[in-house]
Amino acid sequence: MDNTISQRLGLLRETMTSDGLDAFIVPRADEYLGEYVPPQNERLQWVSGFTGSAGMVILMQESAAIFVDGRYTIQARQQVPSACYSFHHLIEEPPIIWLGDALSSRGTGKYRVGLDSRLHSLAWFERSKKILGEQGIALVELAENPIDLQWSDRPKPETRPVILLGENYTGEDSESKRHRIASAIKATGADLALITQLDSIAWLLNIRGADIPRLPVLLAFATLSAEGEMLLYTNPEKLPGNFAQHVGKKVSVRDASQLSQALNALGRQGKQVLADPMTANAWCQLRCQEAGCKLIAGTDPVLVPKAQKNDTELLGMRNCHIRDGSAVTRYLAWIEREVEAGRMHHEGELADQLELFRRDLSDIHDLSFDTISAVGANGALCHYNHKNGEPKMLELDNLYLVDSGGQYSDGTTDITRTVIIGMPDPAHIRFFTLVLKGHIALARSVFPKGTYGVQLDALARQFLWQEGFDYDHGTGHGVGTFLCVHEGPQQISKSGTQEPLMPGMVVSNEPGYYQEDCFGIRCENLMAVTERDDGMLQFETITLAPFDLRLIDTELMTGEEADWLNNYHTEVREKLSPLLRSEDLEWLKLSTQPLLRISSI
Repeated sequence: MDNTISQRLGLLRETMTSDGLDAFIVPRADEYLGEYVPPQNERLQWVSGFTGSAGMVILMQESAAIFVDGRYTIQARQQVPSACYSFHHLIEEPPIIWLGDALSSRGTGKYRVGLDSRLHSLAWFERSKKILGEQGIALVELAENPIDLQWSDRPKPETRPVILLGENYTGEDSESKRHRIASAIKATGADLALITQLDSIAWLLNIRGADIPRLPVLLAFATLSAEGEMLLYTNPEKLPGNFAQHVGKKVSVRDASQLSQALNALGRQGKQVLADPMTANAWCQLRCQEAGCKLIAGTDPVLVPKAQKNDTELLGMRNCHIRDGSAVTRYLAWIEREVEAGRMHHEGELADQLELFRRDLSDIHDLSFDTISAVGANGALCHYNHKNGEPKMLELDNLYLVDSGGQYSDGTTDITRTVIIGMPDPAHIRFFTLVLKGHIALARSVFPKGTYGVQLDALARQFLWQEGFDYDHGTGHGVGTFLCVHEGPQQISKSGTQEPLMPGMVVSNEPGYYQEDCFGIRCENLMAVTERDDGMLQFETITLAPFDLRLIDTELMTGEEADWLNNYHTEVREKLSPLLRSEDLEWLKLSTQPLLRISSI
């Protein structure tokens, strides 16, 4: 692999030389700027070997650097050849600052940095251009991506047709949605909006696709006018014959190759275009500006309406979590029986078995992400993937962490459970209990309208903080309905872009603790934001599966925390029992027994 990466870097450096470039920037993103990209757009992986969901490479003639955040520090060093790359923290060493310093240290000169502007947001592009420009360094848009020119065995795009999702799942037809969003566009003074987020397009049209593994979307761009007229730029062959009837009036389909021509036409007409500088790629907006459009900066008008699930969508989320919980419970019971019988499986076999249990369920389409099946020390890698190396065997007297989910017609699931294989040691119990206490504190919280996730984040971290520990990831992310398992704009984290938590939003609750080279712990459920009779907001936990009672130190639990866990396990038992039988049902009953000894704290 090291030789392959070295050869690829050599090819890119030849292209850089011919283009007169001193550096070339490769982000993880593709032109849609989503977290997930299809295989044919995994350019960062092609150039580095890194498979994580966030990162950036800066390639120069004499060296190359890769930048990843705290989730991927260990993974990057495992996957990326150190003979070819230096390693840097994406947050602590901002790549553009690092690049400017690296080039400036060479002395005076006219340095040129190349990039594919389709793969960066306009906000990032303008900020980076300013930073480098202050140091006399030019940021250059490339007409063609050098990686695309050199990637000889690039995978072919997916060709499966889209699914037309009925109102029994969506709760609202496409025309109604487009009318609502068009009104919001009109209020900004824009003539139309660029809709570039794939899940926004899927939600607007009540369609789901198969273009990206684990994410049910169609690769497309769209514009939506203030009068509700939508132009969809995609591969028309993926749309079934009754698509027009399904979406209703004022939707026209164009081949994706016509997008550039359409943006030029908007400029000639002097249109005012609403675009999100944070989520829409720079190329689209720069072409609009060059053609004569006036850009109106604003957030994607679909984001918040999509995030606030209606009653039909929330019912679907609750229902699919009951079915999904039965599969997870069957899986946890199966693991325990296998260990007791002396059959110790490896991480890949375990992930495959969980998928088999899910595939037994109705309305399932896919997993919602690659299952994180992590034994012992691998659990300390937050986004570990057993497919990136040799899957590890289950270890007696150590922890096993499994983070998984499914994509169903009526919703999306995401759940993490940490269980002991054999007997736990005091550290396992101590840290699991601290993490669980944080999970319960967040789940029990009540807060006023207008509250941001950043204001609640400390609730989940407080018990770890008291012991001098923390975790290097957010506490909660939004989740779509048969859409992206990581949905914005809602989140619960220490920093980052924030949006008030609103009724109908679904967020994860997933504090954790990670001890490098030893084990990892994470307790994750999904929660829906609901409104109380007094107008305050609270969370409704919708994920249903037992927590491992063997890992709980009841002396560290308050009565209120124990009550919450007991009530939760009662709900789990009542809702999952009808879907389970024989030994799985008996295991569920044993695993949801009430805690017996409660501290008087």
